[in-house]
Amino acid sequence: MFRSVRHMIYDLIEWRSQILSGTLPQDELKELKKKVTAKIDYGNRILDLDLVVRDEDGNILDPEQTSTISLFRAHEIASKQVEERLQEEKSQKQNIDINRQAKFAATPSFALFVNLKNVVCKIGEDAEVLMSLYDPLESKFISENYLVRWSSCGLPKDIDRLHNLRAVFTDLGSKDLKREKISFVCQIVRVGRMELRDNNTRKLTSGLRRPFGVAGK
Repeated sequence: MFRSVRHMIYDLIEWRSQILSGTLPQDELKELKKKVTAKIDYGNRILDLDLVVRDEDGNILDPEQTSTISLFRAHEIASKQVEERLQEEKSQKQNIDINRQAKFAATPSFALFVNLKNVVCKIGEDAEVLMSLYDPLESKFISENYLVRWSSCGLPKDIDRLHNLRAVFTDLGSKDLKREKISFVCQIVRVGRMELRDNNTRKLTSGLRRPFGVAGK
């Protein structure tokens, strides 16, 4: 309700500036005044305030100079207009909700949350740990890789992310749920020398990515 009222107040401020500018033609000025009064009446209604009855030009009717029957008829007309506006907005909101629900039902989305605690694997050098989802029947990966760089001392390269290695595999739809089997695959790639046993400094290489291990569930 606060957001709705705030939006209406912004509209009223803008329209008031246009009216006070004195640059609008008479027909546009008349239409704008009708919009202003309709907006005020609508705002009073949703805030449970009193309904102000007006004439065709949007001016407040003076009860001292207007008959009781005329006031009653004007009140009926104003109430009907406000109720029509409320029903219209309610219908629009329902249509939006229905469209959202239909869209969600047509394209359901699921997610898999992964929290990496530790890598218990003696590597001896820096490594890259890649996690992804795999369909063993189709022999293909169905997601992108979640990459964690692991140091040779057994800790994440980015030490600030220690105990905070989390990933979410999103946009898993109904097609993925119908798969007979989905495997969670973890690949370890060693980054360093060509051979771990290479101690000859003249042949020593560095920065090479070599497959080291794989695990799946």
